Amino acid sequence: MTTWPSTLPSTPLLENFQELLPETSIRTDMDTGPAKLRQRTTAAVGSLMVSYLLSKVQTATLDAFYETTLFGGAGAFDYTHPRTGNTVSCRFVSAPQYAPANGNYFKVMLTLEILP
Repeated sequence: MTTWPSTLPSTPLLENFQELLPETSIRTDMDTGPAKLRQRTTAAVGSLMVSYLLSKVQTATLDAFYETTLFGGAGAFDYTHPRTGNTVSCRFVSAPQYAPANGNYFKVMLTLEILP
């Protein structure tokens, strides 16, 4: 399996970090009384929103990883989960979003889905 490039930072910025655990249950409202809740699946997709501060060279590396290695984000890759430290299989939900930090660095926002 393809892995996150070693020339890119392995730890994202704490700022803007968000994680959404997979939703595996379904809730059904009843006519009276409390709603019923049951597990719908054991395999579901979670999501991560992470940001990195990258140099111009590192942005080129990320672009090549996304566009070429992962076929425009369609491929999955192994990634070290920032909170748990475990290796997880991820895919890009959308293309990387860049914002200038200063003349030499860019802040990149990534939305990733964690595959079961």
